[in-house]
Amino acid sequence: MADVTVRGAGVFGLAIAWSCLMRGARVQVIDPAGPGAGASGGLVGALAPHVPEAWNDKKAFQLESLLMAEAFWRGVAEAGGRDPGYARTGRVQPLPEGGRALAEARGQGAEMLWQGRAEWRVAPARDFEHAPQSASGLVIHDTLSARVHPAKGCAALAAAIRARGGRIVAEGADAGQVVWATGAAGLAELNARHTRLVGAPIKGQAALLGFAMPDHPQLFAGGVHIVPHADGTTAIGSTTEREFDGLETDAQLDDVIAAARAALPALEAAPVIARWAGLRPRARSRAPMLGAHPLRAGQFIANGGFKIGFGMAPKVGAVMADLMLEGRADIPEGFRPEASY
Repeated sequence: MADVTVRGAGVFGLAIAWSCLMRGARVQVIDPAGPGAGASGGLVGALAPHVPEAWNDKKAFQLESLLMAEAFWRGVAEAGGRDPGYARTGRVQPLPEGGRALAEARGQGAEMLWQGRAEWRVAPARDFEHAPQSASGLVIHDTLSARVHPAKGCAALAAAIRARGGRIVAEGADAGQVVWATGAAGLAELNARHTRLVGAPIKGQAALLGFAMPDHPQLFAGGVHIVPHADGTTAIGSTTEREFDGLETDAQLDDVIAAARAALPALEAAPVIARWAGLRPRARSRAPMLGAHPLRAGQFIANGGFKIGFGMAPKVGAVMADLMLEGRADIPEGFRPEASY
């Protein structure tokens, strides 16, 4: 019999399962579609921090998670023998003309808020081999941002869970503590039982280009993320579609690819080798929803990762393991289900 049952094998569910296994619990993960089949099986994997100003619990939680990530993913890779594609390579963004004073003030905020463990600075664009187009000739460079390959990250977590004795199955009965990490489907269930919208799926489209710059910082330019992966590809994404008809990729993705190529001309001739679309779960509060399940007495929920699920996953796994195994609720008030439900 399992001590913990995780419903859902996206990055939140797998991270919770892994964290519980590391505490000595017996764990099963149940998902009919398998690991990383939904929004977590995407292409982009930008683990980027919030701007270091107007500090709040959400930003502090994300900072802790980003600082935990290197050890988290290293442990996953060592246990399961699969590379998640994690690297803390930083991020570069073009600095608009007239924006230097604000960027430098944010750098001072980062010096204090990021605990001296990462830097936010203004730098000449020429310092970077693949710098984005910048009218000022300057960029913002932070050393906190990291990347992970989403599909490979889920595969690595699944391999680590199995290597440590956890089970990942398509069907099964609940046993022990139960947490529902079922993404868009879980939000739909909550919506059906409430008089207002609790959360919604947001469609995202992304592309993978055949362009190698594996050790270069990721870029945010032209309104899109440009994320170099270790395997010699570069991911581009993504759209944010509140209204959509189906899960096919379409001309909106073509626009994203065009924006990326305009921002970084080196991508102009790079072939598109994969196109992807998925539904990312966004809670009404726009923060992760962590804690007691609103509909299932005695059970738990972890949902609403939206665009920051992979960045939040190490800390989400830890706090949900604390809650389910030790009864400790070290969860920001704005992340609790009542903030959305």
